[in-house]
Amino acid sequence: MSGFIRKRLIDDNAALVQLLGLCPLLAVSNSVVNALGLAIATVFTLVLTNALVSAIKPIISKEIRISLFVLIIASVVTALEMFMNAYFHELYLILGIFIPLIVTNCIIMARAESFASKNTIWLAIKDGFFTGLGFALVLVVIGAIREILGNGSLFNQAHLLFGEFGKVIQWQIFEDYHGFLIAILPPGAFFVLAILIAIKNKVSK
Repeated sequence: MSGFIRKRLIDDNAALVQLLGLCPLLAVSNSVVNALGLAIATVFTLVLTNALVSAIKPIISKEIRISLFVLIIASVVTALEMFMNAYFHELYLILGIFIPLIVTNCIIMARAESFASKNTIWLAIKDGFFTGLGFALVLVVIGAIREILGNGSLFNQAHLLFGEFGKVIQWQIFEDYHGFLIAILPPGAFFVLAILIAIKNKVSK
């Protein structure tokens, strides 16, 4: 693994190290499908906004760059929201406000300002993809742990994201499982995130 990729996936992971984007990370990660849906949306937004910011950097002035970055991010997220509403409507309804809130995700603005605006389009795309992937992995792992503990299942309601194939991969791990309620409530997200951060810090040392 190259240093560029390792830094974004592990050493400077947006969720576990920089602690950015915690609002959607904690709120939506109560199942794998919800987490994966938001993760894909976030990666797509990061890649596209990084590419656009890098492409226009020679023609914008420093005074208006932040406003323009916000406009680009908002435009990308709006297009993404309309796409999800059209093709993944049920998942769109479940994710709700957290799709438009991608606009305010600190990760996206941070990468646009600190990296994309200073590097080539290709490097900006790589940065967006691997930064988003690092965030997505944490999001999906938290979703998996919370779903298993909370409902005793994995990939429940996967048809919302994968269609008919989703019904094949749904897995009820524990039969007659009454659930561990706190795992799928907001405090459960904090507990799982704290454990992941502790494990990451231990491994890094």
